[in-house]
Amino acid sequence: MTYALRSSASLLAGIALFTICSAASASAEDLEFSIYGGYQTAPHSGVDVSDGTHFTAGWEGKSFGSPPYYGGRVTWWLENFNKPNWGISLDYTHDKVYADDDTLAKAGWSHFEFTDGLNLLTVNGLYRFQDPTRRWTPYLGAGIGVNIPHVEVIRPEGKTWAYEFGGVTLQAQAGVDFKVTDRWSTFVEYKGTYSRVDVPIDSGDRLKTNIFTNAVNVGVSFHW
Repeated sequence: MTYALRSSASLLAGIALFTICSAASASAEDLEFSIYGGYQTAPHSGVDVSDGTHFTAGWEGKSFGSPPYYGGRVTWWLENFNKPNWGISLDYTHDKVYADDDTLAKAGWSHFEFTDGLNLLTVNGLYRFQDPTRRWTPYLGAGIGVNIPHVEVIRPEGKTWAYEFGGVTLQAQAGVDFKVTDRWSTFVEYKGTYSRVDVPIDSGDRLKTNIFTNAVNVGVSFHW
């Protein structure tokens, strides 16, 4: 199951990247490759297990702990379609959440995390507010995709430690890009995500929760 999920995620990313790169091949300068890190948090969320267990989880992000929070994306700006302010991006984000000590005590579980990533893969529409007289460019974006969390649950009934398909993810972002050279720029942005997670766990049960994340990202982009 773990290998299949990893292969499916890699295949989806490969197809999307190939589609964007192929469509932009006639004008490679419209492509932008970005990597980023930052500070990510998540508010409390309700957790339901099919055996009747219900509790509210308090989440910690631990953005700079191992494995760290990070992400990357490729953006295609629609210069060739006379829509230079509009773009399409494929974005991968390694979000993560840890249940806090109060949550574990309340649930009677010894371990509950999605820390080898919620692993969000989204396709987004972007709009940038370009002005050729300045080096900084504000932008907005929103999109939809999937989440493939690494489910880590240890409870009296058993243990779950595997990648699973979680469900749909929605994403919104707003930021400012600052041009350093013709090829390089840096950016600061806010990114919010909503992930509907419905995964199998031990003993034939299913776990459901809706996870919101908030992040302030700092990154660098290369303009091809």
